[in-house]
Amino acid sequence: MILQAEAPEAGLRLDLFLHRRLPQYSRARLQQWIREGRVRVAGRPAKPSLVLRGSEVVEVDPVELPPLKAVPEAIPLEVLYEDQDLVAVNKPAGMVVHAGAGNTAGTLVNALLHRFHSLSSLGGELRPGLVHRLDRDTSGVILIARTDAAHRSLAAQFSGREVEKVYLALVHGRLAADSGRIDKPIARDPQRRTRMTARLASGRPALTSYRVLRRWPGFSYLEVRIHTGRTHQIRAHLAAIGHPVVGDRLYGAPARIPGLPSLGRFFLHAHRIRFRSPSTGRPLTIEAPLAAELAAFLEAVEKPSQ
Repeated sequence: MILQAEAPEAGLRLDLFLHRRLPQYSRARLQQWIREGRVRVAGRPAKPSLVLRGSEVVEVDPVELPPLKAVPEAIPLEVLYEDQDLVAVNKPAGMVVHAGAGNTAGTLVNALLHRFHSLSSLGGELRPGLVHRLDRDTSGVILIARTDAAHRSLAAQFSGREVEKVYLALVHGRLAADSGRIDKPIARDPQRRTRMTARLASGRPALTSYRVLRRWPGFSYLEVRIHTGRTHQIRAHLAAIGHPVVGDRLYGAPARIPGLPSLGRFFLHAHRIRFRSPSTGRPLTIEAPLAAELAAFLEAVEKPSQ
């Protein structure tokens, strides 16, 4: 595509110019094309921040994104439990659960398809077997349905709030009470759309309870249970009461803590899940051991107090 910048467009950044001229494409995709050298100004590759003079010829060589369909990939998995109905995996931090914009490979679903070949189809080609999810930087146990019948059973238990989900979190500050409940609605943050907030009067009802396991100067180690399943629920709720999860910069945690190593993720781990077996109806409890990097960080926190 050949685009001719005009005088009224002088002063626009290249990526904004393209977004105005090509509104059918997202700004993120246009910026990706620029970074890949698919956009040239006066015959040369340019940066997204290039400011136009209003007379340039802009060439765009578009490329469509690969179809969002999960394909098998040979990625190691730590399987905690499996039977004919389901699989429970200890997801590492940094692994995306399923493909999406900017993540078309290396996901948990890609690994599961390679290991187990066939999963429930109710989630579609992009999310086969998925009945719930964990954030990218949350580690721990996640359930995957192998059959459509198991998927329906597990989905009904999740929607009926019958599934017990227990997390471990290290937060900033010393919580005064040994236990507590956070009953605040959660909504999309109007100022920063990539995060949620529990500081508004509106939003979807959300309930989180916690119990303090250990305290150190400046930190509290919590066992957290979620009684609803809102996006970023634990992170948004703990930040709302002034105790953000360690390492969670999106919700106000500092990037560095003097005297402690860099964690490289936030300290939130899906430790235990309890539900009914889809085929037998008997209760199942599955636990994921604390990730090695989180255990090492706890040791570093403990050292000053020894």
